[in-house]
Amino acid sequence: MSLAVAFQMDPLQAIDTKADSTYALAVEASTRKHALFHYLPQDLTLVGGRVVARARRFEASADPANPFTIGAEEIIDLAALDVVMMRQDPPFDMAYITATHLLEHVHPDTLVVNDPVHVRNAPEKLFVTHFAELMPPTLITTDHAQVMDFRAEHGDIIIKPLFGNGGAGVFHLKPEDENINALLELFTELYREPIVIQAYLPEVRQGDKRIILIDGEAAGAVNRVPPLGEARANLHVGGRAEKSDLTHREMEICEAIGPTLQERGLVFVGIDVIGDYLTEINVTSPTGIQEINRFDNVKLEEKIWEKIETRVHALHREPPV
Repeated sequence: MSLAVAFQMDPLQAIDTKADSTYALAVEASTRKHALFHYLPQDLTLVGGRVVARARRFEASADPANPFTIGAEEIIDLAALDVVMMRQDPPFDMAYITATHLLEHVHPDTLVVNDPVHVRNAPEKLFVTHFAELMPPTLITTDHAQVMDFRAEHGDIIIKPLFGNGGAGVFHLKPEDENINALLELFTELYREPIVIQAYLPEVRQGDKRIILIDGEAAGAVNRVPPLGEARANLHVGGRAEKSDLTHREMEICEAIGPTLQERGLVFVGIDVIGDYLTEINVTSPTGIQEINRFDNVKLEEKIWEKIETRVHALHREPPV
């Protein structure tokens, strides 16, 4: 099945071919002989009820010295495509939300991965609160008194912005730390949204595990260990990737959330687990494919495309007479 596929994402020239999950997806799509287009989110236009984009055809190669062959610019009608891969990185701001509204005009006749309605309704740090029984103690508030009460109860806490990403703005405050008031004042100045406060999980020293779910099923995991003196395990801030298998508890978490992900059309999802607790559900532009592939000798991008192709086939299948 040859498909016409558009990648809505950041510039191709900025891709890290050794780590980027979108690159792995694009290489696999080229291997499957899909026709590929690339455009930036700001190149979307709604005109006369049609959603079009200023895009370029491209092919992706596994050769890191020559990863992309890029064609001339053209205007494409997204309704004429089979798939749009919504893969731009956060922040999850109004520009991101606007893109989901525009893509909603073509989905599901053109399959958008992940479903733009549910991407919009599932910000990482809010969607996870629908599974409170799997989470560490968590507070989402703008009320400083509530924060102080939470700290008095739990002592060691993490504070982070509600719509942050990549570990940006994440602070670990120990019980003796005297900076909490100044930090709350700073957050109030920087953000209009509530902030997230969680009980600190010391298990993070052993790693913050990224688990990939494909169409609601666990497909693999990589453990990310924070460097000494750092509370964040994100790889781009110095976290160390380690091979990891799924524990019984992690399988329980995946089985608990999997049906909801599948029902919402969230085909490619990355969750974060520290110790026995689910901390985030990433549906915007999850990463981790290449690290898991290297450790487990697998190709998760093959499984993702198999699920996408199955969904496209089901959408376009002729109804029985």
